[in-house]
Amino acid sequence: MKRRIAFISEHASPLAVLGGVDSGGQNVYVAEICKSLAALGYIIDIFTRKDAAVLTEVVSWLPGIRVIHMDAGPAKEVPKEALLGYMDEFTRSMITFIKKQQFDYELVHANFFMSGLVASEIKRRLGIPYVITFHALGKIRMIHQKEKDAFPAARLDIEQMLVNDADYIIAECPQDKQDLIGHYNADPSRITIIPCGFSSEEFYPASKAKARQRLGLKKDEVVLLQLGRIVPRKGIDNVIRAMRYLKDIPKVRLLVVGGSDDKPDFSRDTELRRLKEVAEQEGVAAAVEFVGRRNRQQLRHYYQAADFFISTPWYEPFGITPLEAMACGTPVIGSDVGGIKYTVLHGETGFLVPPHDPRNLADAVLEGVSCPEKYRKLCQNALKRVNENFTWSYVAQKAHRLYSRVAGKRVVTPLYLLQLKRSKRKPVAEPVFSIPAFAVS
Repeated sequence: MKRRIAFISEHASPLAVLGGVDSGGQNVYVAEICKSLAALGYIIDIFTRKDAAVLTEVVSWLPGIRVIHMDAGPAKEVPKEALLGYMDEFTRSMITFIKKQQFDYELVHANFFMSGLVASEIKRRLGIPYVITFHALGKIRMIHQKEKDAFPAARLDIEQMLVNDADYIIAECPQDKQDLIGHYNADPSRITIIPCGFSSEEFYPASKAKARQRLGLKKDEVVLLQLGRIVPRKGIDNVIRAMRYLKDIPKVRLLVVGGSDDKPDFSRDTELRRLKEVAEQEGVAAAVEFVGRRNRQQLRHYYQAADFFISTPWYEPFGITPLEAMACGTPVIGSDVGGIKYTVLHGETGFLVPPHDPRNLADAVLEGVSCPEKYRKLCQNALKRVNENFTWSYVAQKAHRLYSRVAGKRVVTPLYLLQLKRSKRKPVAEPVFSIPAFAVS
């Protein structure tokens, strides 16, 4: 018998176009782990917010996977920092849908703290256990973002409640687990480390020369790649500033891939405009190319064409892009923070450097290109590491074992299903919780 589970990912739909401010690693995580779980025989519904009027309630996305769009605020894009007040409506919509469908989920997998808030109420009302992947923690974010953090202060109280309430917490790396224990006093016995992964169907090694030819890049250039969301915490300005220490390399080019548009719009995107100004101030504008957004199929060619993938954020809960680069045989230079220091082995699959340190970053690049034999070893080790430890099938197997353990503890049939069997009538959705006033201040 196939097992039916629900994912909640309120702001990160697997159907979203990647590259925007709120579209990134979580979207990939939800999409890819669900694909691999479906291959194991799961039937999965992914509940996400309806952010466009044209979206239908139910989208049969892939075999065994549906995407369910929940009413939660206006049917348009809303920054995730402004979504908390709509989670009451999201919860009502989801409970109504579950009751209307007249079936039960073994378990809910919540993604992000707002999805956890919904899952917690569903557990209380319908008796369905839940696990949660936070993807980012408010207390850690505030340490780095400080007054620039736009999430409501209630996020911290909600996360603390979820840490105590969830049946199990999925940490994405050892640092994530340490932060949960140290900052939220989480019970270590209810935390398991399950990393993110990469898709071997999308990302794999290929001829660097052919990839460069496809992208119009020269064979003899040293190509550095920065790819991901264009937001300040990603530290892209740090990579640009490092370029002025690399002027002794005859031909060096930095490609900055990402953004909301296929063609960079500096007049509309304030962060892109700031980064362009940084390049001009540092005197490296001629060596920095802002590429714009690219789809998943195109990204592979950029990873394959690059000599190094560079990612130096201030903090990073995990970071999927380093895995994708290594899967293409490209070593990574990354910040010695969060998930990057877990996935990248210093001196073996790439280099780890402090954030906010362009000189140290430049030195890592110079070390990497100074010895062809060492560089080949970095490429080989990167490819080996991701294929042994970070495939989505590996991730799904670990999630499957956790789900079985959590669902196996559930022995009570939810009251609404018992009532449904007795009455043989469709249940009427009852009102659910209202988010307390402190949560939307």
